[in-house]
Amino acid sequence: MAEYQGFLTTHSGQRWAIVVSRFNQRVTDRLLEGAVDTLIRHGAAADAIDVFWTPGAFEVPNMVHFLGEGNKKYAAIITLGAIVRGDTPHFDFIASSTTASLADLNRHSTIPVIFGILTCDTMAQAEDRADGKAGNKGGEAALAAIEMADLYYRLKE
Repeated sequence: MAEYQGFLTTHSGQRWAIVVSRFNQRVTDRLLEGAVDTLIRHGAAADAIDVFWTPGAFEVPNMVHFLGEGNKKYAAIITLGAIVRGDTPHFDFIASSTTASLADLNRHSTIPVIFGILTCDTMAQAEDRADGKAGNKGGEAALAAIEMADLYYRLKE
């Protein structure tokens, strides 16, 4: 039986894309800081990280699709955002469609698409997940990206 797994190893020449929603920016700024810090701590060069801002989470899948089409540039695409429940069904529509779109893009992509979009009931929950009590989910998304990119790298050898 053969087993394959990725490790928290970056490789020379790898570039990283981070697509981040500007909506709820006080949260997404911290998610981005966590992701960038994690990539750099694991060997990625700061100039090998490209950040793409979208107006909101709903636009993130479109940018991922654009970046991933025929991709030869990025080892992985990390998505970051914060969708917080309000008083209307808007949350349900945005969270559901964004999640489904990113899952579909990940399934059909030749590179890892990492889901780092928070879906929270309150702003306090979002803040807890962006460098609060629950750690930094941006950093966790970057770890998943590194591991998956390494697995793809190993499978191409």
